[in-house]
Amino acid sequence: MAVRLVLFGRQGAGKGTQAERLCAHYRAPHISTGEMLRDAAAEGSVVGKRVQVIVDAGQLVSDELMLDVIQDRLAHADVQEGGFILDGFPRTMAQAEALLGLTTIDVAVNLEVPHDIVVERMHGRGRADDHPEAITARLNTYETRTLLALAYLDRQGLVVTVDGIGEPDDVFDRLVKAIDSRVGVS
Repeated sequence: MAVRLVLFGRQGAGKGTQAERLCAHYRAPHISTGEMLRDAAAEGSVVGKRVQVIVDAGQLVSDELMLDVIQDRLAHADVQEGGFILDGFPRTMAQAEALLGLTTIDVAVNLEVPHDIVVERMHGRGRADDHPEAITARLNTYETRTLLALAYLDRQGLVVTVDGIGEPDDVFDRLVKAIDSRVGVS
């Protein structure tokens, strides 16, 4: 069964870790916009350099650029056949609306981890873009913009919230149970 799922949660909530596990479980490609953007920045291309400045400041890449990246990725054969686990998109209301115009979503999972815990996790993971100013900016952006996208998808009846605290295996079990109940797997 091809599952089309969007994974929400504050930065540091464990979305990347759980997305990889969900991809293996559901045999669906992991589409991580954060990884896609970091890869572009590392390549040093003109677009990559623009992305690097934005990422270093802890800001969001424009809706137009993100939509181009996502639309291209959703057209690939692996996504058409196997569905997807979308991690890091949508991050704005406009992106959420556009996403529903591009594809069908089975479920949007909100991996809920409190603010203070994600800050502690991000300080400990050692990524170059996890300096204090960028962490604060990304979390503020999540609260002021991404939660609006989540609320929009919730109004469409697509959101289920899962507790993201605990051992990774326990969180994964809760995620699978929530997703399966929404997509009709028993």
